[in-house]
Amino acid sequence: RVCTLLGARDLTGRSYPASGANGGFHGLSHHAERPATIAEYSKLNRYHVSMMSYFVQKLRAIPDGDGTLLDHSLTLYGTNMGNSNQHLHYDVPHILVGGANGQLKGGRHLAYSTKTVTTGNLLLSILDMYGTHQDSIGDSTGRLEKL
Repeated sequence: RVCTLLGARDLTGRSYPASGANGGFHGLSHHAERPATIAEYSKLNRYHVSMMSYFVQKLRAIPDGDGTLLDHSLTLYGTNMGNSNQHLHYDVPHILVGGANGQLKGGRHLAYSTKTVTTGNLLLSILDMYGTHQDSIGDSTGRLEKL
């Protein structure tokens, strides 16, 4: 089973009143290093992460075989830019949650070289976990070690 949940397109001007932020997502993402705008953008990001947490709690509460749906799934939460103000496509943060049917060890923070590792590398590694082998995805340079 595969599920894709997209909160909004990258270029969305959508605001999220529940976040407490004043402004739309895309406009705030181009914060020009202004502390006040970064603070508003941070409110949006904290709100989105709280929604991810809510989703994970729901997965944890659903029994599935010898564990929970969280144990038997893998959720990737992330973005497409490391610094949206400058449209930088390195230092891109991602969060993996779930056990991936016992293939993913949790409770770790892994950091990879930003010069050689792309999001494509992460996606290749995830496909490998599920037995779907590809030679490459986008600008991938290989698989992630220690994942």
